[in-house]
Amino acid sequence: MNKKADVKTLWILFKSMFVLSACTFGGGFVIVSLMKKKFVEELKWLDESEMLDITAITQSSPGPLPVNASVIIGYRMGGIIGSLTAILGTIIPPMFIISVISMFYTEFRTNTYIAIALQVMRAGVAAVIMDVVWNLAANVCKTRRFLYVGMMTVSFIATFFLGVSAMVVILVCLGIGLADLGITMRKQAGKREESYAAD
Repeated sequence: MNKKADVKTLWILFKSMFVLSACTFGGGFVIVSLMKKKFVEELKWLDESEMLDITAITQSSPGPLPVNASVIIGYRMGGIIGSLTAILGTIIPPMFIISVISMFYTEFRTNTYIAIALQVMRAGVAAVIMDVVWNLAANVCKTRRFLYVGMMTVSFIATFFLGVSAMVVILVCLGIGLADLGITMRKQAGKREESYAAD
């Protein structure tokens, strides 16, 4: 990729993250859906499986989900410079907006029109989060692996009905995933040894 293409990619990355961050209300899961539409469906920089992996990594890592996602997506597209560019585009809008709101916090808190606007936005946020959950669940089901579908179902029951901490669920799923990876690698190594022996 030439220097001009690099600059163009970095500009698109910055602009995309800036717009997504400025127009996102309701937390990290909302921006995940918008990132998917932008980087998977529109720009085609990532595929569905990569976006699913990025979502899992960012949710499991400390820090704000949008910033974590921007680090990975930025690095994927432009290395360390790409990460810094994506982070900058992500943090500028909320820093500016929160700074303004903090200066007029009392007026914002007691203003009837703003309260109504926030209530209306919550409905939209709920719809977007449902879209994210539906897409992620569909991608898990597409793997057609009983282990993954079972983990998803049990995790939902544990958090929603039993009140188990999300951190506990994430750590348990991480442990199961690592064990599954170890078993898969051992099976592949065994198959290679059998192939060598047959030759």
